[in-house]
Amino acid sequence: MTTFSKQRDVMFYPLHDEEAQALAASKMLSDIDGIEIAHAVSDIHLVVRYDLRYFTLTDIEELLTTVGFHLDNNLLIKLKRALYKYTEETERANMGSLEGLSNSTRGAYISRYQNLPHGCRDKRPSHWRNYL
Repeated sequence: MTTFSKQRDVMFYPLHDEEAQALAASKMLSDIDGIEIAHAVSDIHLVVRYDLRYFTLTDIEELLTTVGFHLDNNLLIKLKRALYKYTEETERANMGSLEGLSNSTRGAYISRYQNLPHGCRDKRPSHWRNYL
């Protein structure tokens, strides 16, 4: 583990339709540059180790919520998030890399898009879709 590596816990909302959110999130995050470890401890608990030069915890959590995961928002977790956000932004500012090393967030979205099922999602018949 380098000095730029951070290991954090990500907790998911327990009352959600998808029971194993942590497992699904670990599969999605494991293929992204800058994510060293994404391990599901339980159905709602994910341990993530990432390189601070690529990501912050805020970036990872925004990515997860954007693609449809529901994070737990109890008071203790909100306090931890605020503390981690402040310390990680300060460390990045001290390193001189506020933007991160690469388009790693963009790569995460591309990876997620490639793993989604594709096809026509418009339920109207083709002659109605082409109607102006």
